[in-house]
Amino acid sequence: MLKRLRWPLLLLVGLWIWARWGPMDPLFTAPRSTVLLDRDGALLGATVARDGQWRMPSADSLPHRFERCLTEFEDRRFRKHWGIRLPSLVRAWQQNRRAGRTVRGGSTITMQVARMSMANRDRNVWNKLREMALALRLEARMSKDEIPAAMWSGSKQPPGAGSANRRIQLGWAECATLAVLPNAPARIHPGRNREALRAKRDRLLNHLVTIQAIDSMQWSLALEEPLPDAPHPLPRLAPQLLNTFQARGMSGQRIGTTIDGDWQRRITDLTARYGSVLRANEVHNAAVLVLDVATGDAIAYVGNMPGSERQGEVDVVRAPRSTGSLLKPFLYAAMLQAGERMPDQLVADLPTSHDGFAPRNYDERYSGAVTASAALARSLNVPAVRALREHGVERARRMFVGMGLHQLGRSGDHYGLSLIVGGGESTLWELTGAYASMARVVLRFTGDDRSVLGAVHPPRVLSQPLPARSNDAPPLGAGALYHALIALQQVNRPEQDAGWSRFEGQERIAWKTGTSFGHRDAWAIGVTDRYAVGVWTGNASGEGRPGLTGSLAAAPLLFDVFGALPDGQGFDPPHDALQRMEVCPQSGHRAGDDCPQRDQRLIVREAERTAPCPYHQRILVNAAGDRRVLPSDQARMTTWFVLPPAMEFYYAPEHPAYKPLPPWADGQAPANTHDQPIQMIYPEQGASLFIPVELSGVHGRLVMRAAHRSPSMVLHWDLDGDYLGSTVKEHQIAVALSAGEHQLTLTDSDGARLSISFKTASAEGKR
Repeated sequence: MLKRLRWPLLLLVGLWIWARWGPMDPLFTAPRSTVLLDRDGALLGATVARDGQWRMPSADSLPHRFERCLTEFEDRRFRKHWGIRLPSLVRAWQQNRRAGRTVRGGSTITMQVARMSMANRDRNVWNKLREMALALRLEARMSKDEIPAAMWSGSKQPPGAGSANRRIQLGWAECATLAVLPNAPARIHPGRNREALRAKRDRLLNHLVTIQAIDSMQWSLALEEPLPDAPHPLPRLAPQLLNTFQARGMSGQRIGTTIDGDWQRRITDLTARYGSVLRANEVHNAAVLVLDVATGDAIAYVGNMPGSERQGEVDVVRAPRSTGSLLKPFLYAAMLQAGERMPDQLVADLPTSHDGFAPRNYDERYSGAVTASAALARSLNVPAVRALREHGVERARRMFVGMGLHQLGRSGDHYGLSLIVGGGESTLWELTGAYASMARVVLRFTGDDRSVLGAVHPPRVLSQPLPARSNDAPPLGAGALYHALIALQQVNRPEQDAGWSRFEGQERIAWKTGTSFGHRDAWAIGVTDRYAVGVWTGNASGEGRPGLTGSLAAAPLLFDVFGALPDGQGFDPPHDALQRMEVCPQSGHRAGDDCPQRDQRLIVREAERTAPCPYHQRILVNAAGDRRVLPSDQARMTTWFVLPPAMEFYYAPEHPAYKPLPPWADGQAPANTHDQPIQMIYPEQGASLFIPVELSGVHGRLVMRAAHRSPSMVLHWDLDGDYLGSTVKEHQIAVALSAGEHQLTLTDSDGARLSISFKTASAEGKR
């Protein structure tokens, strides 16, 4: 007996091994639609397959109601067989023999999937056997949940039918309607032969109530429910993101994202409404990105302005653009962390030139001296360029990359000092992610650690398994970044939000604008402890427009978005990264021995390495306090806040409370004094300048500027041994220079002297 069963048993074992583990071609080779889903599985958008058909990619399973309707309509014993049901095949053979033609196939759902994978070949015995063999293999390799999903995704579907493949709650009437749609939906669908479709749906509903899959109440309500109208267009809530994924080789897939569908719809509507403001200035593109700070997940992704007819398909969120001033907060924090700055210390805001690069502030004015935090809040270019020169371009660039700005991949020499004012490129994706990381570092340090990854990491939009959490130290610490966030909270809001601080409960948003050269890009990025929002406006073509600035063209939309989002709680100081220090309130430096007033402030620990206040000095004055005097019984000691002459020249007119050093009493001036009353504003000692060339080809003239403590003092100018002239009050003089090294000497009427050296080169040589 065993000998007789040996070969059949071996054959069965061999068939099982072949079915379970043997090589198998891909089930479906026909192109699939690309489907974009939000974080709840709801549809954000989809595209037809390459052959123009709606053929949805398979899912792990179908919604329970729809799967029940599909199996009851197509194969009621689906979960009780192994892919083949012989009684059904026998009945189909008998009916076909009596009819003289094929009227019934007797196929199970699994066999239908097999037939679809065989490109629906002619119905004959040989193909039926192949279909049965493949059905056995499918049953051996796939679960009972996966097979109906494969059947649905393998069929051609009318637009909108793929919504059944979403993880949303469809009603019984909707599920029954979708289940009875044939494989050739052009013949019968909600827009054609509606009565026939309704009759098929109702028969299925009657069957469902008979087998008690639904109760009588559900059955009666489902019967009363009208058929849907002709298929509605699929949603297009993130078309640019869908295009980006397709361009990256993800066509034909179901793409799950972190996007919140409701917020995506709201932010898209806000962007569309704001479009009319932009179009009035011939600006046709805009992008908005909203990130959850704790995780870095993108909850809204508007790749371009809805309805734009000019390059509206471009995903501007991923497009490299000039950064404008958006890197300044990171440089500010880096200098605090390096012990090169105090948060509110006075820094120079003076005409500056280095290797031919002469930055200017947006308002074309200079403050002489401004606090570092105010320079950041006001986005002054000159202090930022001077800071970058002091800190080092390559050193700063590596820090920017460490914060996630990987587009800045060239050397510091390539970018030069212009890097801090828009000389490099990044994307809205990277920049918004870097600002979110800035907030996340502070939150983690203060114990509000809701993030699931490291403190600094790129944003996420794909709902994939999370990478391992990184414990690498961020390039910038919590103390320095906290000061940067506080400074950014002082940025003046757009005109329509000017009175925000007077209203109780208005959340404080740390935000920064950026404008590129030529007014081609307008940026605004803001962050709270809950959300980071990035906005870019401009023309994707690169065309600049007057008035296209971050504060005018991007900031209003930024605050519209924040107005729609839930408020945050603010940032608590990271106390372990800060310590109390005595600070001079006038200079912002660490208090020195001569500072008359001292404030106790929480400052980043590294500030201990900064120099004490250099601007307070002790002097002897007369009884009235209006003249300096030599030591005597009538002299009294006092401290005086004194800025260098060049800083004082611009600072004093804007600060009426500032008092220059009093002059010496008659006959009291010492023969030798360490006080230098003269300072060059431009050029500085050791400067390298390029001489401009006029349109006529003639070399331009260099305007040199100096400052003197005494407004009425006369300055005599000598260049390379040649007398140039004398000036009073406004100490500036224009001169034609040849290329080479030069020595400039300034002498005042009292004999005080200042000498500097600099070199010049022709701009023709630079070109």
